[in-house]
Amino acid sequence: MTAAALRALLAADRVTHAPGVHDPLTAALLVRAGHRAAHLSGAAVSALTLGRPDLGFMHGTHIAAVAATIVPALGDIPVLADADTGYGNPLHAVWTALAYARAGISGLHVEDQVQPKRCGHLAGKELVPAELAAAKIRAVAKEVPSIALVARTDAYGVTGLEETIARCAAYADAGADAVFPEGVVRGDDLLRLRDALPGVPLIVNRSEAGKAIALSDSDLTELGVRLVLHPVSALLAGLHAAAAAYRAIASDGGADPVQRLPWAEFTALTGQDEALALDSLYAPGRPS
Repeated sequence: MTAAALRALLAADRVTHAPGVHDPLTAALLVRAGHRAAHLSGAAVSALTLGRPDLGFMHGTHIAAVAATIVPALGDIPVLADADTGYGNPLHAVWTALAYARAGISGLHVEDQVQPKRCGHLAGKELVPAELAAAKIRAVAKEVPSIALVARTDAYGVTGLEETIARCAAYADAGADAVFPEGVVRGDDLLRLRDALPGVPLIVNRSEAGKAIALSDSDLTELGVRLVLHPVSALLAGLHAAAAAYRAIASDGGADPVQRLPWAEFTALTGQDEALALDSLYAPGRPS
């Protein structure tokens, strides 16, 4: 996928929801549900591949490796991936963007925390100087135009709205396709951002980890929001169902009381029928 599809969504006069995916099967389920965009969360990849929290254990190489398995299942649906801080200075941010582009990622978001970063919903975050964060944005925008670039700032929870607006403006000027003011959930704050950044698409986070945005899609559209991320909703739902199955097996000797995906649907998601047909077509001894 190129960045064009993601940039088109950011330019549209409507809100698009981007649920999180974390493997090829969740990507296939997202496609079946009719979504137009997907998100790949660093917190999800850190938890699922390392068993670690979102405290800087993850590197872009992990994200790119997971994305390379997910992108084929998405078809023509763009995926926006977490790139944390770019994993270093502007040079490293460019390398990260190139790795993401090679993996088929359509867009990435880079934030302005110090490295190692902390999950955006945790206290104790520290910011790098706005000039350094803008330099990363400028470098990626110039050197890797084949990937859509979202500038995230965590200033809202550290220094407040005024600094958030100033940083978003600087990052947009540096070449970001959209800005992601992490932690901003109030309509009046989004209105101030929209008015201060005319024409700049806003991205917001509807994560279970923090305060949720309680605004409708029509209200968000009016406020300049074009993409709403749901980074871990499907992951948490899946883990909840898995926990119920494990409890049922432990207590009853089987998972019969727990609603599960039918086996035939599971194998369909993996493309079993197509694989068997191909296997049969090229089986030894079959006439060519």
